Amino acid sequence: MPVNATHLRVIPGSKIEAGPETGQVMMELESLFREHNDRVFRTAYKVTGSIVDAEDVLQTVFLRLSRRQGELNLEPSPGSYLHRAAINASLDLLRQRGRSKSISIDEVEPVLSAGRKMDPESLRAGREIREVVRRSLGALGEKSAEIFVLKYFEGYDNKEIAGLMGTSPMVVGVLLHRARTRVKKEVGDFLEGGK
Repeated sequence: MPVNATHLRVIPGSKIEAGPETGQVMMELESLFREHNDRVFRTAYKVTGSIVDAEDVLQTVFLRLSRRQGELNLEPSPGSYLHRAAINASLDLLRQRGRSKSISIDEVEPVLSAGRKMDPESLRAGREIREVVRRSLGALGEKSAEIFVLKYFEGYDNKEIAGLMGTSPMVVGVLLHRARTRVKKEVGDFLEGGK
């Protein structure tokens, strides 16, 4: 019988001590890891742009999960919880590493979604702009940065983001507009500054 990841619920405030329950929780965590580690890694890589950072985020997400086992409620979707945890841990990492500035996104969208049929100079410029966008995520508010990542790095539409975030599509649209404005400014400053 497969382990059900949604059974990681424990009475809030209780501590799990060594015993049969601990073994069960560890098995459930291991099952969660096997089932979702690829998605967590891919999400982290899209946000950080670095394999090493994505590996750090993967480790961080599952370490946090193991430390918070007494507080967990992964229902209804452990995958969605871990996806958002990967985005937030990636944003935390970018902020910690001092890769933050203020930024917005309207002008950057074509670069982020550009095809692979570009010359080497355009590819290099695209990578530099992506790095400016990543650095700028640290300056956005947590919710704005998460919505930005879901929209431009993960490809969700506003309605899907609203469902994931528990808010309305209108709020998502407003936050995206503000984030794009900041990203656009940072990219503009970067381009005017001669890279």
